[in-house]
Amino acid sequence: MDQTTAQSIHQLYTLRQAMAGRFPPIEVVPQFVSCTLGVLFPHFSPQSINSIETLKDKAARIEALLIELCTPILSSEREAHTVGREFVASLIHFHTLLKADAEALYEGDPAAKSIDEVILAYPGFFAIAVFRIANWLHQRSISIIPRVITEYAHHRTGVDIHPGATIGPSFVIDHGTGIVIGETTVIAENVKIYQGVTLGALSVEKSLADVKRHPTIESNVVIYANATILGGATTIGAGSTVGGNVWITGSIPPNSRVYHRSDNEVR
Repeated sequence: MDQTTAQSIHQLYTLRQAMAGRFPPIEVVPQFVSCTLGVLFPHFSPQSINSIETLKDKAARIEALLIELCTPILSSEREAHTVGREFVASLIHFHTLLKADAEALYEGDPAAKSIDEVILAYPGFFAIAVFRIANWLHQRSISIIPRVITEYAHHRTGVDIHPGATIGPSFVIDHGTGIVIGETTVIAENVKIYQGVTLGALSVEKSLADVKRHPTIESNVVIYANATILGGATTIGAGSTVGGNVWITGSIPPNSRVYHRSDNEVR
């Protein structure tokens, strides 16, 4: 490497290093997620939480990790401490939501032998759990961190959920790989989706950033593998079933059945 090239790269590195203070330390994200899930469910904790004092220590660790994540991007360290404190106070809320998700997944999957198996081994449950953590932060207008957290789950599971999506209780992701749920998606309670489902936008124009671009899925809907549902004005009515491989860009009424009809010829 010649001297001119080395100087140019060093200048870029120095500039990037100066900017780095405005971004969260992303290496903290796996620790924060792991510690949070470890308090919510013993399945994720390498150590037993067998006393109130141990629980307080774990909660303090969660708070400290979130403060570390938030401090570089919030207006003050005091604000970061407030977020950390409020997050820890919301842990029982997370547990209630995620317990309902795990139970719905267990009840809806004949292959699941126990709720413990769902919590420990199902990528859909992990993706939902991480989404609910990120969504809490997104609702408080905290930038960057929610996206980094959901991208961690995306990397682990193949499930891509924008932290801005609205997802009700008893949400089931079965198998999960390849699922995409966009930012303005609204999903009501007791909805089940399979691998490869896309809940997306009809257009990706930047001018539409502040409008609802993704569909609404009402309660008690099942969406089978590789279905694509697009558009902010699209609503899938309550109690409907959407079959595999269908393409939907308009609303369907409650209790509908939508299927892709193939014309396979066997010789």
